Amino acid sequence: MAEKKTVVLGVIGADVHAVGNKILEYAFKEAGFNVVNIGVLSAQKDFIEAAIETDAAAILVSSLYGHGELDCQGFRDRCIEAGLDNILLYVGGNLVIGKQNWKEVKERFLAMGFDRVYPPGTLPDEPNRNLKQDLGLID
Repeated sequence: MAEKKTVVLGVIGADVHAVGNKILEYAFKEAGFNVVNIGVLSAQKDFIEAAIETDAAAILVSSLYGHGELDCQGFRDRCIEAGLDNILLYVGGNLVIGKQNWKEVKERFLAMGFDRVYPPGTLPDEPNRNLKQDLGLID
C-alpha cells in the first residue's frame, strides 16, 4: 500500500478482552494499516472521537462478552451526526447472548449500519482482506 490507511480499533462497552484486541492490533499493523487502538471498555463516542482526530478510514469494533448488540445500537447514526457519513464500520466477536442463528445476528448488525459483521473465531486474515477490498486497495 502506498499510503497507510488509519483504522480505529477497540473493545466496546463493559468488555475487557484485551488479549484479542492486541492480536487484532498486531494483525492489522502487519497488513499495512496504521492502527489507533483505543483499548477496552470503550464507548461509541471514544471510537468516533478517535476516528475524527486521526482521519480514520474505518472503525473496527470488537466485543466478546455477549452484549455487543446493545452496545452497538445507534452507532452508524452517531457516526453520521459526527460527520463520518462514509466511514467503514466493522464489528466482530461474540456479539449476542446465548446461541442464536448467526445469519439472523449478522442481518441485525447489517441493518444497524455495519458494513461487515464477523462471527466468533474469525481469523484476522478475512477482515484484513475485506478492509483492503472495501478501501479499494485491492480488487
